[in-house]
Amino acid sequence: MEYDVLIVGGGPAGLAAAIRLKQLAADSVAKGGSEINVCLIEKGSEIGAHILSGAVMDPIAINELWPTWKEDGAPLNQPVSEDRFLFLTGSGGFKVPNFALPANFQNHGNYVISLGNVCRWLGTKAEELGVEIYPGFAGAEISL
Repeated sequence: MEYDVLIVGGGPAGLAAAIRLKQLAADSVAKGGSEINVCLIEKGSEIGAHILSGAVMDPIAINELWPTWKEDGAPLNQPVSEDRFLFLTGSGGFKVPNFALPANFQNHGNYVISLGNVCRWLGTKAEELGVEIYPGFAGAEISL
């Protein structure tokens, strides 16, 4: 099988790259350009199988990548409702007031997510755009 682009890894970065490539290709085709074939391989048994973490996600990137993510059912369901930053000591701890926290520690407007679920959702969107996804395939070497 030959592809114009092969992406190794079905994590958030690989899936976002595949989606963006197909979006750009669709714009190019609309202007008379040619289609590109994009393939993504993932060593896990399914997209998201090796993504075990929860995360706090700033929605700015998904807004740019897929502007209708809310309407399309992206699994960003739990907005951050409170920030707490604690310094722990041997006998207890103390809370740092929110006004004293740097901006990157203030998460209002962000979402608490399952990164695995977000990857699975991105995988379905990539397939809708025509990306061929092959789970259970690990990249071993490149040949040109």
